[in-house]
Amino acid sequence: MSAPSAAGSRFHLAQVNIARPLAPLNSPVMQGFTEGISAMNALAERSPGFVWRLVGSPEADAEAARVFEDPTLLVTLSVWESVETLRAYAMQSAHGSFLRRRAEWFHPATGPSYAVWWIPQGTLPSLAEAHQRLAHLALHGPTPEAFGFRESFPPPGAA
Repeated sequence: MSAPSAAGSRFHLAQVNIARPLAPLNSPVMQGFTEGISAMNALAERSPGFVWRLVGSPEADAEAARVFEDPTLLVTLSVWESVETLRAYAMQSAHGSFLRRRAEWFHPATGPSYAVWWIPQGTLPSLAEAHQRLAHLALHGPTPEAFGFRESFPPPGAA
């Protein structure tokens, strides 16, 4: 299935990504990751199609630890205009090279490590919803409720 576009849609694409670090973030093992994360976040924020991202704070980190039941888990939650704009950032920008190094910094995933789903424009996803979408993807595989880049679905109401 080709990647559907949200152009002209009343929907945006929410994205969650989780990763369990191999060591504490201040460890030399994680240095390449920690040195690059600010640049990757800045790149995302200036990429075409970027809408929003959850910015880390003690409150957000505590909520993520509670929702995902793992205080070491790193969670990224963002919103994009379309599958294409998220894919361009994730795979075709400098982020793609950064992403390909994930085995240097993170444990292999035991289930889906990311999920995307459509949300009405003007709304923001919650960490609880992100957790539910990852669980749905793990249980049911790609569906309109949660999917990945390999098999994506059009926004609700699209042809």
